[in-house]
Parts: sequence; structure tokens; C-alpha cells
Amino acid sequence: MSFEAEVIAWLPQLRRYARALTGDRAWADDLVQDTAERALARWTAFRPNSNLRAWLLTILRHLYIDQLRGRREIAVDEESAPWRNLEAPPREVDGLVLRDLQRALYCLPLEQREVLLLVCVEELTYQETSKALGVPVGTVMSRLSRAREHLRVLLEGPAEGTGEGARQGPARKPPLKVVRNPR
Repeated sequence: MSFEAEVIAWLPQLRRYARALTGDRAWADDLVQDTAERALARWTAFRPNSNLRAWLLTILRHLYIDQLRGRREIAVDEESAPWRNLEAPPREVDGLVLRDLQRALYCLPLEQREVLLLVCVEELTYQETSKALGVPVGTVMSRLSRAREHLRVLLEGPAEGTGEGARQGPARKPPLKVVRNPR
């Protein structure tokens, strides 16, 4: 398979990641096109036997950050928030649940959202995510943990006993499942 064909094969995953980062279909499409153009123009920079998908996602992320800086649009106001224009796939997910998840996702800090998308949606390993983001593996793990906890709080509300007037303690732990060894 040629390099161009391999890049083309990854376009749907690039689009999914771009769409999740931007929340805007047109911006995501432009970002994927720019990523493909840059990858094809700089194909000699790709090391054979390395992960092409991680390399492409890294290019996409760098382009996204450059565009954010150029637009100076890091904050999103509630009225023009990207999740307001997204629709739930028919018969797959309850539209309200999807909207809540999208809203919570865009409330996460960018660093946490990037790690969550790369590990949980794009299914990159911690090492691949570390390389794509240019941070240590421990940072990836820490950001992912914080992102999951932040999402949980946004979707479920604060843990019991953390309401007004309550002392702030550690988050409630999930109940343990009892597993018995068959003899």
C-alpha cells in the first residue's frame, strides 16, 4: 500500500478527532485537509515502521493549536457552543445524553480533552498519546485520570456530601464487586 493510500485510509479517524476537538464540521474538514496536505508534503519526515496514525494525529493537533492561536478563540460562550449544533445519531444514543456528554466534554480543559479523545476515542496507547502530545507518559495518565473524574462530576454532579455547607472530602468511591473463587 502506498503512503498516500495509507494517509487516505486514516482520514475518517482524523475527521472524528478534529470534529471532537473543534465541535464544528467545516473547521474539522479544513483541519483534516490541512493535515493530509502537510503529511503528503512532508512524507519524508515519517519514519518507516512507526505509527502513521499517531503521526497524523500529532500533525492535526499542532495545526489545531496554531489555528486557535491565530483565531484567539479559546473560550466558548454558551450560545455559540459547538454542542448546540450537533445531533445524536438516530436510534443509537439518547439525544439528551449525547448533548450532556458533548457539553461536559467541551467544559474540560483542552489538555484533558485531548488526552481523553486520543486514549478513549482514538484508542491510542499511553505511549502513542505521549508521543502525539509531546508530554511524558505519566502526564498522559494524570491528565486522563483528571479528565475522567472531571467528566464524572460534570455528568453525575458532585459526590455525596460535597454540596453547599458540606466539608470537601475525597470523591465517593464506586462500590466494590464481590468476586468468589470457584473451587
